[in-house]
Amino acid sequence: MRINAGIIGGAGYTGGELLRILLNHPFADVAFVHSKSQAGKPVYATHTDLLGDTDLTFSGEEPATLLAQEGLDAIFLCSGHGESAKFLSENEVPESVAIIDLSTDFRDESGDFVYGLPELQRDRIRESDRIANPGCFATSIQLALLPLAAAARLTDAVHVSAVTGSTGAGQALVPTTGFTWRNNNISIYKAFTHQHLTEIRQSLTTLQPDFTDAINFVPYRGDFTRGIMANVYTPFSGTREEAKELYRAYYEGHPFTHVSETPVDVKQIVNTNKCFLHLEVHDGQLLITSVIDNLTKGASGQAVQNMNLVFGLPEDAGLRLKPVAF
Repeated sequence: MRINAGIIGGAGYTGGELLRILLNHPFADVAFVHSKSQAGKPVYATHTDLLGDTDLTFSGEEPATLLAQEGLDAIFLCSGHGESAKFLSENEVPESVAIIDLSTDFRDESGDFVYGLPELQRDRIRESDRIANPGCFATSIQLALLPLAAAARLTDAVHVSAVTGSTGAGQALVPTTGFTWRNNNISIYKAFTHQHLTEIRQSLTTLQPDFTDAINFVPYRGDFTRGIMANVYTPFSGTREEAKELYRAYYEGHPFTHVSETPVDVKQIVNTNKCFLHLEVHDGQLLITSVIDNLTKGASGQAVQNMNLVFGLPEDAGLRLKPVAF
């Protein structure tokens, strides 16, 4: 089985990462890469590392024409937040075409979309063809907390301190992504108000409906390009060994989320679809360190993981990626 997939909004970081994965996917072909700003240009003119890998050009055709082409199986929506809802209101997508949206627009599961965190609801994803891909911070933090919620072990407030690379802000140049500002610098933004808090609570209460305590989230901008480290802590009445057993049991059979015996770092997972977790217990507090790549497990890699599930492919197809490592 081969999946013929198109990308809407292919000029940005997530579109480029998605294209890299799909070009090397054993069961996928790229039908088109649409971009208003880069229409007519070779894809490698924007994603320069793809020189020699593809002769695709960015399409500027009307989306209706692209969506109507014969044999199209799936589209990925990689435009900015708010743009996906607008796109779907203006364009009719055939019922036979799966939609995987990488924006925030449908993460509340509106419009028949299923929230696409495989470690939370893999079976529902397999039965759907409208998937709302999770946010990057949300993925890292949820993977740190899902086993506790599933066991009804969230008993008090959750505290999160997390740092992300500059690619999490998108490709458009703004003062906080420029090299002269970001280099040798770190800053807080959207403390306690980050938009991903909504989907985090939605997922946790799916597993533990009585969880109403605060999720105190302080995000940081890091002076590196990609990766997320989230340090999450909350009260836990048990030992580290009990916590490890709880987490390993929950993630058994999930190919990308793993509990590490030793402390984890971002370079271990950059360029992969993995999440590494490390657990410590200190004076009744469970500290969970969660590391992911914001562009793969936090965005485009997870989108392909969802595509694999929707179409009945091996969940890890095209996603056994080499980490940077050093």
